[in-house]
Amino acid sequence: MNNGVILAILIPFLGTTLGSAFVFFMKDEMPDRLQKTLLGFASGVMVAASVWSLLIPSMDMTAHWGKAAVVPAAIGLLAGMAFLLLIDSLTPHIHVGSDHPEGIKSHLSRTAMLSLAVTIHNFPEGMAVGVVIAGALQGGEWISAAAAMAMSLGIAIQNIPEGAIISMPMKAAGGSKLKSFTMGTLSGAVEPIGAALVILLASFMTPILPYLLSFAAGAMLYVVIEELIPEASEGEHSNLSTIGFAIGFVLMMVLDVVLG
Repeated sequence: MNNGVILAILIPFLGTTLGSAFVFFMKDEMPDRLQKTLLGFASGVMVAASVWSLLIPSMDMTAHWGKAAVVPAAIGLLAGMAFLLLIDSLTPHIHVGSDHPEGIKSHLSRTAMLSLAVTIHNFPEGMAVGVVIAGALQGGEWISAAAAMAMSLGIAIQNIPEGAIISMPMKAAGGSKLKSFTMGTLSGAVEPIGAALVILLASFMTPILPYLLSFAAGAMLYVVIEELIPEASEGEHSNLSTIGFAIGFVLMMVLDVVLG
């Protein structure tokens, strides 16, 4: 991998690290209004990225199929959602702010299950970055290098509030600032790993790239629908999550169109 590819893979991880560092500068608990806004923002970025950076390029790559160009996008999206549904059902995990474990029963600690929930959340984002980079490496006919960098920057921007949302509750639950920062940072490590694996896979399986693009979109949309939006909408101040969603969606859309 050249330096540009490595940088694009690592940028989202740096976003998570920056967000996790909020534990050193904020109070023990993140204000509910701020958390709602950030959850909405992250949702908006992920939905826009799924459409502009993944689904549309997937259909562009098969445009010569005519009306059937939508088939790989549809199959990949449904497969991505089904895959995340399966992982979500099998993996023991617990979401931030919840006291009810999900998945197969286990004797794992709360911290371990929280970390697994974050891994489930972050892996699709790493896949998305990796598959867009893989598309750009195919000669840039459907996805430009600038579009791949826009995707990486967009995910990094939404990883900043995500890193804070992960690390702050850990500190509030009694963890030290350093441990909370470390756990929040490590939660983003799965993204560059996932991105690298997808790039290596796509380099050998170019014909399925449209399916990989839409698969990543489906996985990301599953996270938004299953986790982010419900957390952002419950209780008071849900209007702030709507505003955050709009800002995140527009920001990612502008990044993709302008840089792409």
